[in-house]
Amino acid sequence: MAVSLSKGQKVDLTKTNPGMTKVVVGLGWDTNKYDGGNDFDLDSSVFLLGDNGKVTSEGDFVFYNNTTGAGGAVVHTGDNRTGEGDGDDEQVKIDLANVPASVQRITFTITIHDGEARNQNFGQVSNSYVRILNEDSGEELIRYDLGEDFSIETALVVGELYRHNGEWKFSAIGSGYQGGLAALAKDFGLQVG
Repeated sequence: MAVSLSKGQKVDLTKTNPGMTKVVVGLGWDTNKYDGGNDFDLDSSVFLLGDNGKVTSEGDFVFYNNTTGAGGAVVHTGDNRTGEGDGDDEQVKIDLANVPASVQRITFTITIHDGEARNQNFGQVSNSYVRILNEDSGEELIRYDLGEDFSIETALVVGELYRHNGEWKFSAIGSGYQGGLAALAKDFGLQVG
């Protein structure tokens, strides 16, 4: 039975699932019908952050053009350009036991590709969620449904895995940003431009 979180809640992951080291983080969404004439292309990205809340290099930004990070411990399974169908739209596989000690937080984001140029925002997106599964059993452990709290934002920080007293926990964040992926990347310490 999965733990269902609300914005701001935190929950243990490894403490309540002893021995589990491999998880799959699934992200999903649906786009509402609108007359903009452009397809929606939502992308999930992962930022591997140190104690200071920043990446240490460009390699700590994992997305569809850089699908592997943390020495192979974090793998993005690829871009879904339509969001069609049920289930997860994009997934990230994480081997928690092999994430380098320098990575204290693994932050999950969803952005709208060319959102500003296409006049698209998260007010036109529904049923966004993030969930964490045990990779070996396929069991859903944690789920956070983001709800409909967004309007003009083009980027979301949905949640993060973080280290706490030698264990991994998950925090449901649900914060929206304007400025798309570039704004997020800058906040997390990447040079954009």
